[in-house]
Amino acid sequence: MLLNELIKLFERDLDRLYKEIDAYTDEKVLWETENQISNSGGNLCLHLLGNLQAFVGHELGGFDYKRDREFEFAGKDVPKSELLHEITKLKRIMVSSLEGMDETLINKNYPIEVFGRPMTNEYFLIHLYGHFNYHLGQINYHRRILQP
Repeated sequence: MLLNELIKLFERDLDRLYKEIDAYTDEKVLWETENQISNSGGNLCLHLLGNLQAFVGHELGGFDYKRDREFEFAGKDVPKSELLHEITKLKRIMVSSLEGMDETLINKNYPIEVFGRPMTNEYFLIHLYGHFNYHLGQINYHRRILQP
């Protein structure tokens, strides 16, 4: 039951994202970059929120969402409390979207060609999970380097 395992993993790691963002004691640091760090922890969080809401919540779960990818990387000074609220909301959307999928859909093609070629829902969900954790690690690193 791949979907059940993915639900557990996304729930666990969305909780980790919540804890990482909550661990920023100075909200200004959340939006800072330095030297070769080109994306702030806040922008990476916005990117993860937009990515999963668009690709899972909207496309697979049917939730209403219009992505603003440019804002994910250019937006600044979103209150930490709002990011935390959005992470909690995304967790519910992810669980609902994945629980709403029939196991037979896992091997069917994802509704849109994101990489210019067809791919299965299974392939893309695993890709999204890896992408999520890549950026989660960057957020952790960002916080530990820049937070006093």
